[in-house]
Amino acid sequence: MRFVDEYRDAAKARALAAEIAKLADPAREYRFMEVCGGHTHAIYKHGIEDYLPENITLVHGPGCPVCVIPMGRVDDAIHIARQPEVLMTSFGDMMRVPGGDGNFFDSNAEGTNIRVVYSPLDALKAARHNPGQHVVFMAIGFETTAPSTAMTLLRAQQEGLKNFSVFCNHVTIIPAIKAILDSPDLRLDGFLGPGHVSTVIGCAPYRFIAEEYGKPLVVAGFEPLDVLQSIHLLLVQLAEGRSEVENQYRRVVPWQGNRAALEAISRTMRPRPYFEWRGLGFISHSALRLREEYSRFDAEERFELPGVRVADPKSCQCGEVLKGVLKPWECKVFGTACTPETPIGTCMVSPEGACAAYYNFGRFSRERVREASKA
Repeated sequence: MRFVDEYRDAAKARALAAEIAKLADPAREYRFMEVCGGHTHAIYKHGIEDYLPENITLVHGPGCPVCVIPMGRVDDAIHIARQPEVLMTSFGDMMRVPGGDGNFFDSNAEGTNIRVVYSPLDALKAARHNPGQHVVFMAIGFETTAPSTAMTLLRAQQEGLKNFSVFCNHVTIIPAIKAILDSPDLRLDGFLGPGHVSTVIGCAPYRFIAEEYGKPLVVAGFEPLDVLQSIHLLLVQLAEGRSEVENQYRRVVPWQGNRAALEAISRTMRPRPYFEWRGLGFISHSALRLREEYSRFDAEERFELPGVRVADPKSCQCGEVLKGVLKPWECKVFGTACTPETPIGTCMVSPEGACAAYYNFGRFSRERVREASKA
């Protein structure tokens, strides 16, 4: 396949759906978790659930990097931005993430200077051009975006910049999946492995899922046929009594990952003893911070942070959505008090958030189901 239309061929999708229907045991219920928020978006946008038998349920996972940032870390970032002569930089989807003390837009309205950048190199450029200010980059994301932060740190060290630092909030996917597997209130039959993260870490780190927990995992691409083929591969494994890691996304994901990217991360960052995830609580060794050799670029070393843990609003059920316990529409405030324009929780803010994806696309499939049931 060379063109995106080939990955969205309706006839091939129907053929895959027919094969899936043949494999799915009608006497059994299947629950597959798509770990990555990009998969959630693709599933809702393209109506993939409409192609599946009713006994196959797709469960949302914690793979949206913006969604898992706890409110206290947002407040810490605002605290840094309020310091004299500080220019805070951030990706755009962080700007409306609510903290206990408002979001970045609210903070700017009160006088801080938080700007949107498209890469950490943009933040580095701002530091070069504004020598009288200290530029802080709020680094977020899984292993997907950590290499770009790592390479920026290497360049900052090479240039000897003194007015640049990183507020590191990079998280790692493997401990989060393990926390999901150890959760007593969630039953899963398999995983659609995250495609973007796997371009960096590869497929081998997921072996424990199959070997220790007996669950199959298929690293999946993001087009409709990718997702359907990955579900088909999961069903084949279950039908044959196998639990293995397979790579459907071979056109992009190398089995051993990107060695250069992993080396850059290893040179500049180290695992934290623990880190708080929204909805999942504190997970051991689930995030990264800068190594001591790069401490002069570490915003957590340069600024004294409040570090206060902030509870989510009681009305928000983002945590349950991130764990796959609830579907977005089952949240009490979904689509009423909580919308993309007025988000209460992070799952409604990020384009990869399950609530935002469902609000924008998935609700139409439910409307079709309701209309069909009336007919």
